Amino acid sequence: MSKTIKVRRLPRDTGPAAWNAILSSAPVYPQLDEDIDAEWAVVGGGFAGLAAARRLNQLVPGQRVVVLEAGRLAEGPAGRNSGFMIDLPHELNSETYAGAKDADLRQIRLNRHAIEFARHTAADAAMPKQVFDPCGKVTGAATQKGEQHIDTYSRHLASLGEAFRIMDATEMKAWTGTDFYRRGLFTPHSVMIQPAAYIRMSAAELSRRVCIYEHSPVVSMTLGDRHVLQTPKGRVRARHVILAVNGHIQSFGYFAQRLLHVFTYASMTRPLSEAEVKCLGGVPDWSLLPADPMGTTLRRVSSYDGSGHRITVRNHFTLNQSMEIGERHIRRAARLHDRAFSARFPMLDGVSMDHRWGGRLCLSLNSVAAFGEQEERVFSAACQNGLGTVKGTLSGLLAAELALNQRSTLLDDFQASAQPSRLPPEPFLSLGANMTMRWKEWQAGIEL
Repeated sequence: MSKTIKVRRLPRDTGPAAWNAILSSAPVYPQLDEDIDAEWAVVGGGFAGLAAARRLNQLVPGQRVVVLEAGRLAEGPAGRNSGFMIDLPHELNSETYAGAKDADLRQIRLNRHAIEFARHTAADAAMPKQVFDPCGKVTGAATQKGEQHIDTYSRHLASLGEAFRIMDATEMKAWTGTDFYRRGLFTPHSVMIQPAAYIRMSAAELSRRVCIYEHSPVVSMTLGDRHVLQTPKGRVRARHVILAVNGHIQSFGYFAQRLLHVFTYASMTRPLSEAEVKCLGGVPDWSLLPADPMGTTLRRVSSYDGSGHRITVRNHFTLNQSMEIGERHIRRAARLHDRAFSARFPMLDGVSMDHRWGGRLCLSLNSVAAFGEQEERVFSAACQNGLGTVKGTLSGLLAAELALNQRSTLLDDFQASAQPSRLPPEPFLSLGANMTMRWKEWQAGIEL
């Protein structure tokens, strides 16, 4: 007998996808308005979905692949991402991003495989450096506690045999333009991307060989010899399905009570004037992660596609198991962003914020992906644990390989992880998690 899955809720985002909003008009892909047949249906047009579609096209180029995006490309979480493609351990629920040595070495191998896949994607799409920049990343400390975090993390990196360089306060000021930071830790193998431009350009290059539909959310899925995916105005009959929908995998009925839906918040300035750029100093493009995972992330970007020189501030986390937030969440975060911006850039007093938004993350309690075959020929590439650029790319391409039975050591390593742990019941989960995050933010002090 066939089984029909009714999708419980569709994505809803609050605030603009700022990285998309500052670009010129995007190409429009059609809405699915007819019944079509395909060998593969990929649900979701973010990092995971486009990586899955690209990998399928590489492995079975003669088979029809369809990508169904619920909204517009780069308007969802992909266009709200801060753009760090991080190769090293980056566990948001740890004190210093680090984990156990063997697990971290395995994760580094997997992350670098995803970054290399993205590097080839960028080359194929002729992405400029401002869209895909292999410049490394810096972790910055503004307090003695932050410096201790850097010391601990650098010792861990040394034990892993990873390269790093310590930056003193003078070098940090020369780099950022602000004297807020006491020390930095530079690691060379991360990539910084303009996330919306990366998604757009990746999709544009891929659309020559893969069918992409926007405004085509899947509202139900009937399983059978050919799975039938119903959208508001059309249907896809597909032999195989890859669900690259991150936390919305639960909207399809999978991984119930096992995923954490966390929102993080960001604000982006208006374009800086020439006088303000000169007053700030520092280098034109840089990115900084806080030494304390609950602290403030910063990006400064130079003008690309007419966007102007801008600074982005990101901090504050909330757990919202409804997968939705309201304007009150944005307003609360905005106060924290303005305070963080003023503390770091007093020379830019009066610079206003053009965009404020919230972005959805999906985490598991034990920091593993929601991955694998959920029904016959229905595969999940979800739960990116706060690093959608790399882990989304990784889960998407490996889901394609799993679906085609392309075994590899990397796929075996990825599948070796346990399934997401079961969560405590409500209301204890949300109360406890949000109280813990507020406590950690308070402990972060001026790192926030």
